[in-house]
Amino acid sequence: MNSSAEKPNQIHQGRNVKRFREMLGIKQEALAFELGEEWSQKRVSLLEQKEVIEDDILQQVAKILKVPVEAIKNFDEQAAVTYFNTFNDNSVNQGAVGSQNYHCSFNPIEKWLEVIEENKKLYERLLASEREKIDMLKSKL
Repeated sequence: MNSSAEKPNQIHQGRNVKRFREMLGIKQEALAFELGEEWSQKRVSLLEQKEVIEDDILQQVAKILKVPVEAIKNFDEQAAVTYFNTFNDNSVNQGAVGSQNYHCSFNPIEKWLEVIEENKKLYERLLASEREKIDMLKSKL
């Protein structure tokens, strides 16, 4: 009996190629160009729709994307989502919707003022250095 309930964990290699390509910011046209002259954006799009991709093509794509072939073959997005959804932060107020339980351990305005002072000191040192250069050049003339 071949029902869809029997293979819910089937990994879609084409979708995985698309995910890795998108994560790396590579367009279909660029991938097609790297794969060779016989490849086009349309062919890459069709490749990304295939559930199982031939090993030789998968190896080429993995090499271009600089990811292991096993990553494309074994990446299960649903398992990753499920894994991240199992984390619970019990320190957050589980009360009313929209309630905030954010306790800042530092004063952001104070930090901002420290950075401004640091910047000011850097500019003063830069100005002093430039003045020294000018004085040195004047003495050479």
